[in-house]
Amino acid sequence: MSTAMNFGTKSFQPRPPDKGSFPLDHLGECTRFKEKFLKCLRENNFENGLCRNESKEYLECRMERQLMAQEPLEKLGFGDLMDGKADKC
Repeated sequence: MSTAMNFGTKSFQPRPPDKGSFPLDHLGECTRFKEKFLKCLRENNFENGLCRNESKEYLECRMERQLMAQEPLEKLGFGDLMDGKADKC
């Protein structure tokens, strides 16, 4: 009894998800912004709502350097910060 295995007929081409996948910052281009954000989190008992400006700056850095897809800040939840209305660390 012979079983025919045909592995070559289908070709699976993996692709990254639309959201949530982005290149690592191997060159450390946004390290300063990341460290500022993490410092703010530590100083504020990890209440991320108090560090939204730092988070926004970090994401802007990543978008400017093509480390993530360009998105309107409003779509990322920073619409209220466009007028400078949030608390700073």
